[in-house]
Amino acid sequence: MKREQFSSSLGFILAAAGSAVGIGNLVAFPVMASKNGGAAFLIIYAFFVFFICLPVMLAEMSLGRHTRQNPLGAYTEIGQNRAWRTVGWLSVITPFMIGVFYLVITVWIAGYLGKAIMGQLDQLADPDGFGLFINSDELFIYMALVVGLTFLILQGGVKKGIEKATTVLMPTLFVMLIALVIYVLTLDNAMLGVKFFLVPDFSKITGQVLNGALAQAFFSLSLAMGILITYGSYIQKNNNIVSAGKMVAALSLLVACCSGLLILPAAFSFNPDIEITELSESSIGMIFMFLPKIFLALQADIGYFGASFIASFFFLLVFFAAMTSLVSIIEVPVASIMDGKGLSRRKALYSLGAAMVVLAVISALSFGRVDMLSGITSYGADATGQPIVKSFFDLIYDMFYETILPLNGLLLCLFVIYRWKKQNLDAEMSQGNASFAGSFLQKYVNFSLGTFIPVILAIIFINTVSTIYFGYNMLTVFFEQIGFN
Repeated sequence: MKREQFSSSLGFILAAAGSAVGIGNLVAFPVMASKNGGAAFLIIYAFFVFFICLPVMLAEMSLGRHTRQNPLGAYTEIGQNRAWRTVGWLSVITPFMIGVFYLVITVWIAGYLGKAIMGQLDQLADPDGFGLFINSDELFIYMALVVGLTFLILQGGVKKGIEKATTVLMPTLFVMLIALVIYVLTLDNAMLGVKFFLVPDFSKITGQVLNGALAQAFFSLSLAMGILITYGSYIQKNNNIVSAGKMVAALSLLVACCSGLLILPAAFSFNPDIEITELSESSIGMIFMFLPKIFLALQADIGYFGASFIASFFFLLVFFAAMTSLVSIIEVPVASIMDGKGLSRRKALYSLGAAMVVLAVISALSFGRVDMLSGITSYGADATGQPIVKSFFDLIYDMFYETILPLNGLLLCLFVIYRWKKQNLDAEMSQGNASFAGSFLQKYVNFSLGTFIPVILAIIFINTVSTIYFGYNMLTVFFEQIGFN
């Protein structure tokens, strides 16, 4: 079959930005920044985005466009051996499993959006409300709606589905985000939050913070998920990959900054004496437990309907971000089945979707409804040294999102530089960009991908395994020993 393509470079940029602008980028990032130096953390994060993550992004996009393949096809075509084909399979299985837990979180957001529209702010702000909702039968109604909408977008293909949806959703998301920021900045005590977010405090920068900033930058740009290889395979040959990559990175950074100007001022307007340690770095904790309290408190100033409207506006914003990311994640295994088995998009979606929905239902039942799924295993260690009980949902998250992603990134760098070769990477990035050859960026991309970026990703991978599964954070111990803690 003829390879589908984005109709323009803008279509690709918006689709790639949609995959990058997700839940963590919108909600967890501002709290992480405020707890770890404010503007100082922002500066470090921006440095990592452009000097470490951008080369990896360009490598993924170039590999996809050159091979016109999904990750499995790209690794198989160039690798020409079983080992690299196995890496290709890992790059397809990873987004499939990430899609499972991301689908569950998107369903939660859809449910809260529905409740906000119905004006049920008291239920959303109830400390027990989240636990009751995720264990209710109502959850599966929202799951059916999210699955239906996701399949509707993906069934339309690249131009009529993914590109059409993101060209509507992403500009709308940006407008909504800016509108909410403007509104929040008018609230009493909002400037306290702005000050907390934007005033740099370099004394809070530690080795652990540096590791967290790099991990946040790497994950927030959807690197090593196979998304950018797959989307890259849909880019036209005359499009400028380098410019598109820079634009995606810049948009992701812009959203992170705007989210900081939304979440922190809202928190301080709710309670000007709030301690930043009271805020959760978890996206789930912020979205479903803390922010609903703010929306309920707004009733005193703007009334029931006004508060319900603002809450609905916010959850619609987060839902758009979640949907664009979910669509891009699922497209990777869909493209792999279509390319590998020669199936139509519809048949690939149905066969893949059935398996994903079953796993998503199992994950949704692992929060107390089914004891066996809620405590399926235990590993790592808590503050007392005891193993941490993990649910089926936790297991998927820890294994595929936290652990395998940096490993995939490491293998990608090694593959591009030492198997595909630098000259082929340069030739692909030079198409549509005559000034790239011989530029500083060309030299930097080649050098960084072949030297320190793989080393950094290897360290992150080893430290993640050590921390999550054995309860021993090697980097924290190392930085403490050298006095940088």
